[in-house]
Amino acid sequence: MNAPSAVTTPATTRRGSNLPRVGDYNQVVVLEAIRRNVEGLSRVEVAALTGLSPQTVSNICRRLLETGLVEEAGKRGVGPGKPRTLLRLAPRGRFAVGVHLDPALMTFVVLDLVGRPVARSVRPLRPGLGPEQVLGEVAQEVAALVAASGVDPDRIVGLGVAAPGPVDATTGTLMRPPNLPGWDRVAVRDVLADATGLSVLLDKDVVAAVVAELWAGAVGGPGSAVFFYIGTGVGAGLVLHGEVHRGTSGNAGEMGHLITGPDGPPCSCGQRGCIGEVCSPRTVVETARRRGIAGLDAPDRTGPGSPAREDADHRDVVGDALGRLCAVAAQGDPDALELLEDMAVRFAKAAADVVNLLDIDQVVFGGPLWEHLAPVFLRVVPELVRSSAVATPIHPITVRGTSVGADVAAVGAACLVLDQAFSPRSATLLVTH
Repeated sequence: MNAPSAVTTPATTRRGSNLPRVGDYNQVVVLEAIRRNVEGLSRVEVAALTGLSPQTVSNICRRLLETGLVEEAGKRGVGPGKPRTLLRLAPRGRFAVGVHLDPALMTFVVLDLVGRPVARSVRPLRPGLGPEQVLGEVAQEVAALVAASGVDPDRIVGLGVAAPGPVDATTGTLMRPPNLPGWDRVAVRDVLADATGLSVLLDKDVVAAVVAELWAGAVGGPGSAVFFYIGTGVGAGLVLHGEVHRGTSGNAGEMGHLITGPDGPPCSCGQRGCIGEVCSPRTVVETARRRGIAGLDAPDRTGPGSPAREDADHRDVVGDALGRLCAVAAQGDPDALELLEDMAVRFAKAAADVVNLLDIDQVVFGGPLWEHLAPVFLRVVPELVRSSAVATPIHPITVRGTSVGADVAAVGAACLVLDQAFSPRSATLLVTH
């Protein structure tokens, strides 16, 4: 009896076409099949998974080897006969650069073809700098990081940029994001493309985060997930049936006005209890300061627009204070613990609403400040979500932290580039007249 091979099931692999006009589409179908099987696939297995003819697969694999996108990975014996040569992605076959424009910190990564960071750097996004200055610094840092990484620039597919929404992904424009004052209709894509000479993609940070989870294989197959992003602000990214859901304009997931209770500070919309206001790290830190929790001293704020005011809202300041608050809670301070548990309960309410609305089976938390909150959230949130989810008797609901780490948005920005270049899309099959 032939030994079974470790291959992704056909249900999770795109099917190709043997028609002569879809060679490019078939190539990325084959590439995706190989990418999803990290131990490697033989040409016979690729043909079985994709539905392509053995001759088509052989021709495509030859081209992929010639272009350096895949490499041979040894042989595997499958019953009697000649062992089959395995193919896997060539990590250094291509690279992508990712940038996360957080309102306080810019994170830069270079990823190889399998999604592993080969270089990383961070730079502060100094309060008061205008978009032109910031994007100039981004272009300089991208060039410096690529040079330091030792990567051949000709092997870089492009540059992905993740930023707070809303964005116009079609034109690559930031559309007045609340957490980036002064960034009104900034043509990020065109400015950085001109400055770096790279092909540039712009998307929301929460979308980039879920793409990173998909590319890492943490959310796969036909599953659906919501990714709650916790950084300077809060947001959500959605995966429905294994595909990122962007909505009509690419701005799905703006969850800041989900009501989590009747109380809390007033929101700009006039309501109270909006998760974007009551659960923002800045609000939680300010509440702790007012209550005298964790010895957090209130910063000197001399007026709106002043450097002191900007520094007080800066994520480095808020993140450090939130870290101290979480550390005090971990040591058993009841007031600090109560404040963080209230935040977790509110997120659980929002998560349960999304789970019930969209019949989701995974709830994922991440972002730059997630690590501080993880112990309390992972203790409080899972049971509350499961007890509120209508579909719990039908399918399990997983609540977990990101598998990618604190740089999930920057990694996801680079994954956006890899995903566009090397994932099969039905649009590839359209014929332009």
